[in-house]
Amino acid sequence: MSLGTSPETVRTLQTALQTKAKAEPTVRFYSLWDKVCRRDVLAEAYRRCRANRGAAGSDGERFEDIEALGRSAWLEGVRQELLAQQYQPQPLLRVWIPKASGGQRPLGIPTIRDRVVQMAVLLVIGPIFDVDLSPRQFGFRPGRNAKMALRCIHFAIAHRGAREVVDADLSDYFNTIPHGDLMRCVARRISDGTVLSVIRQWLDTSVLERTPQGDRYSAEARRRHRGTPQGGIISPLLANLYFRRFLLAWSRFGYADKLRAEVVNYADDFVILCPPGRGAKALAAMQHLMGKLGLTVNEKKTRLAVLPADRFDFLGYTVGRFFGKGGHSYWGTAVSKKAIQRVTREIHDATTSRWSGKSVQSRIDEINPLLRGWAGYFDQGPVTKVYRHVQDYANRRLRLWLMRKRGRKGTGYRQYSDQFLYETLGLIRLVPPRLNLSNAKV
Repeated sequence: MSLGTSPETVRTLQTALQTKAKAEPTVRFYSLWDKVCRRDVLAEAYRRCRANRGAAGSDGERFEDIEALGRSAWLEGVRQELLAQQYQPQPLLRVWIPKASGGQRPLGIPTIRDRVVQMAVLLVIGPIFDVDLSPRQFGFRPGRNAKMALRCIHFAIAHRGAREVVDADLSDYFNTIPHGDLMRCVARRISDGTVLSVIRQWLDTSVLERTPQGDRYSAEARRRHRGTPQGGIISPLLANLYFRRFLLAWSRFGYADKLRAEVVNYADDFVILCPPGRGAKALAAMQHLMGKLGLTVNEKKTRLAVLPADRFDFLGYTVGRFFGKGGHSYWGTAVSKKAIQRVTREIHDATTSRWSGKSVQSRIDEINPLLRGWAGYFDQGPVTKVYRHVQDYANRRLRLWLMRKRGRKGTGYRQYSDQFLYETLGLIRLVPPRLNLSNAKV
């Protein structure tokens, strides 16, 4: 949530709340619901949700439907509902998305109305809690991102002598956060009863899953008193707040000092960087504290990596020792194998024969943002070879799709040159043409 992109009045409100929270670390905020109900806050919340796009929720309402009927009138209706304290969250729509490690994970899609209200609450309470989070928490925060987390890890390895890394994994973190302890984290700063009540309602919201056998409702979160749904706009902040408890315990029980162990966290991913000989103790301490917090460490995916013999993956990158020209070694990063497999799978899905009825431009409009976004994130370290591999794969798949669209067999290399793909169709090029090399076959 960037303070710099809000309208002036919302930015002024956020700055005032954040300044007070920073100046008074123990202050609790008693009157916030009236700020959530402000027209400028709701309008900004809608604008951000609209920019994020996203599918309709359980009620089927789309942004196009809202704007066809009148966005201002819709927002005013939401505002009056909030002012009258008649707002009730609607069920989440559950969809299943593939995991990089195989299998599927559930995603709960709120309705647009619930998304806008969650965003409005986030605009108000986000600046308050951000000042309390650790500087080593990089996920879903203004001015911080995944690449900063990777640079922090690199600095610890290259300049602070970290040689043992606890590569940790929590089992289903978002869905196992205890509601009672989480709400205590929120109530430490927020005393507004309406805000607390609405957040609790979001945690307890039922889930609708549409199956061939019909609609199926479940209230697992309310029954288990656990979980903040992935897909909810407020969930990343709540997840950060609860992980902060681990970081506080790590420091207060002296593990950070005794083991000289630094934790770097992004959402539910984290590593612990230790000097030689400290990693095993750090791993045991982490497992103990997570158990106290009601969280489960995934034993199969958690390991102790010992550098330089080992490498480890974090946020899509492989981190460790690499070798450059002349055999020179260096501490660095490379795009992980899983990240390459993921993007090639997405390219494959965008160019399968079942899409042959789509226009060529629609395929380009789908593939280009995919390639651009992937390359924009994976731009650290030596990436040219990986870029060329992904680019060649995209070219090959697009040629095959063009041939199948025409009802023809073959690879399409003779029919569709690189120049045609890039210059005529507009496919983006990840790697510039090699210099001083002829395109003609000798």
